[in-house]
Amino acid sequence: MLHCRAKLFFFFFILLGVKASAQLTGENNPYSKYGIGELVNSNNAALRAMGNITSAYKNPNVLNSDNPSSYAFMQHTTFEIGGTASTRAISGSGFNYNTGTAKLAYVNMGFPIGKNAGLSFGFKPYAYTYYTMVDTLDAGSSPVGRLERRYNGDGGINYAYLGGAAKYKGLSIGFNLGYMFGTIRSITRASPIDTPYTRTTYTSFFNNYTRIGGLNWKVGVMYERKLDSNYTLRLGGTFALNQNLFERLNAYQISHYYLPDTLIYDTLYNSGEQQGKLTLPMSFSIGAMLVKNNKWGAGIDFSLAQWSGYKSTPDTLMAAGVGSSSYKLSLGGELTPDVNSIRNYLARVTYRLGMYYGTDYLKLNNTALPCYGVTAGASLPFRRSQSQLHFAVDVGRLGTTEKNLMQHTYVRFTLGVSINDRWFVRKKYD
Repeated sequence: MLHCRAKLFFFFFILLGVKASAQLTGENNPYSKYGIGELVNSNNAALRAMGNITSAYKNPNVLNSDNPSSYAFMQHTTFEIGGTASTRAISGSGFNYNTGTAKLAYVNMGFPIGKNAGLSFGFKPYAYTYYTMVDTLDAGSSPVGRLERRYNGDGGINYAYLGGAAKYKGLSIGFNLGYMFGTIRSITRASPIDTPYTRTTYTSFFNNYTRIGGLNWKVGVMYERKLDSNYTLRLGGTFALNQNLFERLNAYQISHYYLPDTLIYDTLYNSGEQQGKLTLPMSFSIGAMLVKNNKWGAGIDFSLAQWSGYKSTPDTLMAAGVGSSSYKLSLGGELTPDVNSIRNYLARVTYRLGMYYGTDYLKLNNTALPCYGVTAGASLPFRRSQSQLHFAVDVGRLGTTEKNLMQHTYVRFTLGVSINDRWFVRKKYD
């Protein structure tokens, strides 16, 4: 057993190191050009399958890192890892295309401390940027004829955290304290496409390279009360103030032009490193859940982020396209027909459904971007073990085709595993 645990820890830290050095790339999302990119759902597969009702959810076999107060209810040492694959159809005025990606979704670990406290640590993505687009500028708007403009961006922001929680009777309070870090790179290329100019005129590259890092925290609270011998009501919520991250921006412009058989590069502008702050928004969530023993549970969640407080001091353009607020309303539930069934394996499977509706944090062309979808999934228990295999599917839409905007129709699959065991238990016999 000790050997298996050692291998598990080794695998965890190797995976963490690989992830920390990797960028989230692959899915061409033009909306990720704005703000800090597309915000990533970093919940585990079990929570995603229920529409992400995290505020009042706790489970001894599932880590809920979105509300850290849930750590106080853990009964086993739990290691979780999950990956996600997605496909996305993007349509707009006169165009449509498909894109997709697959990547690591989360790595979490938690363990109880006595009967009334718990700790957790892990790693998960927070936002990603990846886009490639092309447009043209008419000859009447350019002194060198028509221009082709290419926009490319990549990078992302990741989050490594340590959290803890303690409870007294039915009330628990917890926190996550972590470090956010990452890079975002954007390049705009302008080059002539009319034949007389293609080999005699500048092709310009406008480059922004942003590095981000800093502490980030969240607090959570949860209260549960038994209504009778069968039913329990849980209330929960999370809160985080505006938080400042360190930001370092390098912006420069490089142009090149052709002489006969010679390509000449010229740096037209280099700002040097500009240092400042990136301010993330205040956010909160509240939720309630009704549970019947180990049979079923149903809940509702509401979350809101106040993006009017978001800003970047070295790069004011990072606030372009960002709205004043975003929200999400979620409904979800789970059902386990008979958790103690011996002969019927399917009766021990936990089945989940959910749905959500809200708005994204971007507001483009004076239009908010709606986001809505339905979710489903299940947790498959391992035989003779508390460990489980989880999967979830999320089918939804983001955006609108009005006012020359784009609508995204996406399908996301998440597969995860939670390995649960009783560690750090003092031996009663030698």
